[in-house]
Amino acid sequence: MFMHNKRLMYTVRVAEPNPGLATLLLEQFGGPQGELAAAMRYFTQALAEEDPGRKDMLIDIATEELSHLEVIGSIVSMLNRGAKGELAEASKTEAELYMSLNNQGESHTTSILYGGGPALVNSAGVPWTAAYIDSIGDPACDLRSNIAAESRAKIVYERLINVTDDPGIKEALGFLMTREVAHQKSFEKALYSIEPNFPPGKIPADPAFADKYYNMSQGEGDARGPWNEGEQWEFVDEREDQMAVDGGDGTASVRLNAAQKKTIAALSERLASDPASNPITGADLGAGPGAGSTTPLE
Repeated sequence: MFMHNKRLMYTVRVAEPNPGLATLLLEQFGGPQGELAAAMRYFTQALAEEDPGRKDMLIDIATEELSHLEVIGSIVSMLNRGAKGELAEASKTEAELYMSLNNQGESHTTSILYGGGPALVNSAGVPWTAAYIDSIGDPACDLRSNIAAESRAKIVYERLINVTDDPGIKEALGFLMTREVAHQKSFEKALYSIEPNFPPGKIPADPAFADKYYNMSQGEGDARGPWNEGEQWEFVDEREDQMAVDGGDGTASVRLNAAQKKTIAALSERLASDPASNPITGADLGAGPGAGSTTPLE
């Protein structure tokens, strides 16, 4: 059960309307790193969580993310308030209204289609989608994904703080950014309270391959570090040792019954290429300057 309190979690103080900034802030309203995506990610994880402690934490943070959504939505609404009235009441000339629709990069979509309201779209006008939710139902995986999601959201908030000089908005965005840090800490503590938590899942990794580092991209720029050197790693840079690492011949095969073999043989015969053929093609017939070499026309 949810209950709404009319007091925002953080007081919204907007110095003056700014539709362009409102459009940018929609990134944290209906974007992939935004507050709705975070709330839905943690809420759905909580419903499936078997551990009572993690379940409680996820519900708490999911609910807080909804309050953050309300803060961002309120800022967007305040930033659009002047343009909203002007557009609805046609208080400006057509030319002035037209110019204001693209003020400071503001998307005309938010004004015409949504009337200046905080629509569930990102800053480019792309509608919110549940595809942003990447939960997979394993706590070790989902908690790592949550940490990454909070990290990305913090960076987006930093960028938004850098594009405004409105002190009230900067304060509110700073609060929201800081809460992303707090959530990262909670998720990390929850992750490391699971022992062992790496690798995720139950089936152990194959020891024959778990400690190998394959240097697949070779040339200028090769680098070594703790990610590929030391006692933990076997560094493999010989090309022959990077192929058919299972000891087989490195080809693909499948066992077919007699009927399947006959069908495949017929298919291969019907679709066989003639390597001696060099037919005149449409590209040859229509070739002009810049076409390169073509088949000579007889």
